[in-house]
Amino acid sequence: MESGKNAAFSSAKALPREDTPLIPKSTPLSSQSKTFANVFIAIVGAGVLGLPYAFKRTGWIMSLMMLFSVAGLTHYCMMLLIHTRRKLQSLSGEFAKINSFGDLGFTVCGSIGRFVVDVMIVLSQAGFCIGYLIFIGNTMANLFNASSPDSLPSQVIAFSMSAKSWYIWGCFPFQLGLSSVATLTHLAPLSIFADVVDLAAMGVVIVKDVFLMMENRPEVKAFGGLSVFFYGMGVAVYAFEGIGMVLPIESETKERETFGKILGLSMGLISVIYGAFGVLGYFAFGNDTQDIITANLGPGLISLLVQLGLCVNLFFTFPLMMNPVYEIVERRFWGGRYCLWLRWLSVMVVTLVALTVPNFADFLSLVGSSVCCGLGFVLPALFHLLVFKEEMNWKGWTIDVGIVSLGLVLAVSGTWYALMEIFAIKA
Repeated sequence: MESGKNAAFSSAKALPREDTPLIPKSTPLSSQSKTFANVFIAIVGAGVLGLPYAFKRTGWIMSLMMLFSVAGLTHYCMMLLIHTRRKLQSLSGEFAKINSFGDLGFTVCGSIGRFVVDVMIVLSQAGFCIGYLIFIGNTMANLFNASSPDSLPSQVIAFSMSAKSWYIWGCFPFQLGLSSVATLTHLAPLSIFADVVDLAAMGVVIVKDVFLMMENRPEVKAFGGLSVFFYGMGVAVYAFEGIGMVLPIESETKERETFGKILGLSMGLISVIYGAFGVLGYFAFGNDTQDIITANLGPGLISLLVQLGLCVNLFFTFPLMMNPVYEIVERRFWGGRYCLWLRWLSVMVVTLVALTVPNFADFLSLVGSSVCCGLGFVLPALFHLLVFKEEMNWKGWTIDVGIVSLGLVLAVSGTWYALMEIFAIKA
């Protein structure tokens, strides 16, 4: 899902890139198990926390259909990128160093191709970080302010600004400090910690969901109607966003002929986990399902630890996710050199946007629809079409053009719907 988190493990000899594989290069090439872990860690992220709410909005059967469809299409588009790079590398030695999504865009479309990829990566990575701040702000406010609104801290917060805003601003000076780290090598262990916490939190939530589902049996719906289709698609696309990692991960695979099967197995397992998490969360709480499922956990030590752990996780994942933004901005505006004020400005912009967005799940839908559809569907199919156009039959043309068209429709319609939802809530 998230290329910046994986950039933490770039080698000491190379500058951090927007999509450098996660697991450190202790060996020249990755085994099948390490490749599987790379793919799993690159995709699974905080987006899963908004799935139960999306299931409530769109209906559990409809959500499952969309979830598995997006997983299959994402896998197909990832393989399109692999095939496109292999084709270019087979043509000439000058294409031997296509290491990232941006490199592929430059090779296929020149400077405009790299620019489009860079813009989408900046928007998607910044969008992920905005979502993290929203999660931290809402979760901390629910934990420490909702239960005691008459306390002095709560009264002070209410007098000046919302509790969510205070917690987001509280992260700001620390994120400025973390953004000052020139290399991500020192922050590399935080990526593993983040994913361990994610998996542990998902496990705790699933177990609690099962017991609550058996006890309460709330009313649920299977289909939410066409009006929420684009909303659900946006959340699903966000949850599977990790296509920027597929090229560097494949480059480090020892047995590249098996990469497609490993990728398919990873996507299948993640789909099952996502589906179970969404269904059980919705079945446990029904219409009371919150936009962040951890808000449904209620009081108790385990609930507190899970929510605090996720906040700490996302707090330290933030600088890893922002690294692609720093790399691209510094390359574009500072000659590729380290620039502290550009990094601080980027953190400021992300923080200000997070303060204006009220709902975590609606923002997931916006990011998933607006930029993740472009990165995940439109560009891979377009690049594949441009490289293979002379040798593809009508069926291949139809598939590629169909994916590009579908991606554009989902992007435009989903973005419009997500914006309507966000502004409707604010109104």
